[in-house]
Amino acid sequence: MLNDSVDIIKLARINPVIAVLNFIKKTFVIAELEVRKLKHDPTELLTRAAQPALWMLVFGEVFTKVRAIPTGSLSYLDFMAPGILAQSVLFVAIFYGISIIWERDLGIVHKFLVSPTPRAALVLGKALSAGVRAISQAIIIYLLSMLLGVQLSWNPLSLIGIIFIVIISAALFSTFSLIIACIVKTRERFMGIGQVITMPLFFASNAIYPISIMPHWLKVLAHINPLTYQVDALRTFMIIGGQSQYGLTFDFAALIIAMIILSLIAAKLYPSVVR
Repeated sequence: MLNDSVDIIKLARINPVIAVLNFIKKTFVIAELEVRKLKHDPTELLTRAAQPALWMLVFGEVFTKVRAIPTGSLSYLDFMAPGILAQSVLFVAIFYGISIIWERDLGIVHKFLVSPTPRAALVLGKALSAGVRAISQAIIIYLLSMLLGVQLSWNPLSLIGIIFIVIISAALFSTFSLIIACIVKTRERFMGIGQVITMPLFFASNAIYPISIMPHWLKVLAHINPLTYQVDALRTFMIIGGQSQYGLTFDFAALIIAMIILSLIAAKLYPSVVR
């Protein structure tokens, strides 16, 4: 294996394309290993969707009738549905970092660290698998929204856009989760911090009410919250008549840049989880 790694490095110095292709291959291998875990406990995906579903069935249905929140030409349920999808993706991804603590306790992280797989490939592979898991949440929330009468867009390009946003966002928040896991290093601390940060991320965004009605200090937090741009893009793709407040280009750029920055930090911190 060592000889193979040396040969790959030598080839990469000659042809950078080989290095890139090798990095992509290893990233997808890690992602495949993570996705396989779903076979052992597929019910996890349904339990993760329970809370967002309750938000739509209870909170959304009630406030649609009250009309207490200004949502323009959209009904409140239409306005809220993309935010609940974003919440579902967040809940799936934000607790993903606990897997690295389990892997450390089982000795799997040590094996990854002595392998020739780049740290960034390990992080991106796990992030990509979180995106695959999140797609199942998108399907559940989309079907529930259809049953509740939400004015959904079925344009193929819109559906593709939703898939991309869901994958990018899940990768972003799962990478953030990995960073937390590398810092706290214990399951108890991780679960406590995870539960503390999910609700502030959700409420300090445009998921369930417009940013325009927020106090100034909360508007500042909303504009630096990646979830805001995820919801903005989802609302544009998902709802008939939905319009982006920031522009889809800006939404995609904000999410991708945040994901890249967090991935680099996570790759740097990854070996520290075993110390």
